[in-house]
Amino acid sequence: MSYEYTKSSTIKLRDAGLDEKWLQDRINEDPSILGLGDLVIFQKERKQPTGGRIDFLMYDPEELKRYEIEVMLGTLDESHIIRTIEYWDIERHRNPNVEHIAVIIAEDITNRFFNIISLLNKAVPIIAIQLNAFILEKKLCLNFTKVLNLVQEDDPLIEENNEATDRKYWESRANPNSLKVMDAIISIFSEGSNKRKITYNKGHIAFGTIGNNFTWFHPRKGSRCHCEIRLNPEERETIKVSLEEKGLECGLRGTKNISLMLTIDEFNESKDLISSVFLKAEEYSNR
Repeated sequence: MSYEYTKSSTIKLRDAGLDEKWLQDRINEDPSILGLGDLVIFQKERKQPTGGRIDFLMYDPEELKRYEIEVMLGTLDESHIIRTIEYWDIERHRNPNVEHIAVIIAEDITNRFFNIISLLNKAVPIIAIQLNAFILEKKLCLNFTKVLNLVQEDDPLIEENNEATDRKYWESRANPNSLKVMDAIISIFSEGSNKRKITYNKGHIAFGTIGNNFTWFHPRKGSRCHCEIRLNPEERETIKVSLEEKGLECGLRGTKNISLMLTIDEFNESKDLISSVFLKAEEYSNR
């Protein structure tokens, strides 16, 4: 495919008459523009014990990672670096069971501060993102580029956003095929014999019957659905092996959960096994 060349011109957001709130609103509308993956916004402007507010607290339910994100216009300075690390430290103590990554976003990250951040990330997991704004055919475009990145491996539990919402919220952000997986699993439990409880939150969709919730769904933008299933700790290793033998992607989470990624085709192909797993989870939830 050939493309026609069009010249663009760079611009600072303040020179375009825009402020930090405008930028935060764009990120709030679509967190994926940051290039950090399909993240869920846990909270915007989250209050801190020190009196400040973190711009964004986001998380990835598949990777079980939280991102403490600070945004600023102009050139990165010392105060924003300190603030980002301070908020990261507060949040990791608030919820020590998940991995936390600090993220700082600025329009200009000089070599001096890049070197400082590079040294810090040996002790603090931090990602630096440079924002570039430019005008193209009278339209303002934003481009976020990671200038410092890191990857850490961990496998903790996650505390999620319990802000109530409805199914329409998930229909607007998730792939219909991913939602079909969730609906198929819920249909295992007939309405006549069990009282089904479906709770729509912005961080997940919780499901249970007459006992405690035992499944948390994360419908995704792709065709797969991410499920967290709470099981008897004495049975879950055996269950994990049986799922893997069917070629299903799963893993252990915390001390009781199994993480399972499913497409609707995978569900249909292994329906009996998958149904038995969720029925065991329901049984355990009633204890």
